[in-house]
Amino acid sequence: MAKCIMKLSAILPSYKDPLLIKTIESLLTNSELGDQLEVIAVLDGYYPEFELIQDPRVRYVHLGKNSGMREAINAGVRVSRGEFIMRNDEHQMYGKGYDKILTGTCQPDWIVTPRRYFLDPVKWEVMDIPCVDYMRLEIRGNKFTGVEAPGNDLMIQESMAMQGSCWLMPRKLWDNVIGELKTEGYGPLIQDSHEMVFKLWKAGGKLMVNKYTWHAHKHRDFPRTHNNGTAEVPANCEAGYKYALQVWQDYFLKEIQPKWKI
Repeated sequence: MAKCIMKLSAILPSYKDPLLIKTIESLLTNSELGDQLEVIAVLDGYYPEFELIQDPRVRYVHLGKNSGMREAINAGVRVSRGEFIMRNDEHQMYGKGYDKILTGTCQPDWIVTPRRYFLDPVKWEVMDIPCVDYMRLEIRGNKFTGVEAPGNDLMIQESMAMQGSCWLMPRKLWDNVIGELKTEGYGPLIQDSHEMVFKLWKAGGKLMVNKYTWHAHKHRDFPRTHNNGTAEVPANCEAGYKYALQVWQDYFLKEIQPKWKI
């Protein structure tokens, strides 16, 4: 573990998406932490054909080969130096002061995700679609899935699931509870948010939604660069879904569903 010398490390696993640059710009422009923020872009086995941002708050980590999103996140966490870590997709924008709001309200046993809007990446603006605050965790077909559902009036509320495109937690919580995102069984890409939340619940922690700030994630109507992995590292989604159920289904049915009265 690198020594914590700043407040927040924002980690972006990246694979050939030029929107990485606008995402980094949004992180920097809307930050209110000054030099207490570091942005770590993890280039997952590729060299960009677009120009990278040169800023003292931005660090680039190049993986020697394409390893997949889970390992890219792990690699970013390993070199991070923040008291808090924040995972981000590479096609997002952020509300003003997102970093100060999230770090200032996060408790030691919380993973926090901000209110989620939908991003038009061509116009680079928030779309006129209702935001997502709360997600219910369900088993649908052959997999765990987060289902958008009505939240409550609390500005910081507990949730069962999250999309996984933007979350923040104390680095100590990652080290003591999450450890790393496993690739064995799950594969390189999917079910990462569910793995984290199950580990968190087992340790007595909570997943929270903070509605005082927001992020906007690229809407699914727009193309993705690696939604099913890559030719070098395919996602193997069906095997990953099956494995997650093998590990967590009994716990979910016997403990989580009764607790949440679903």
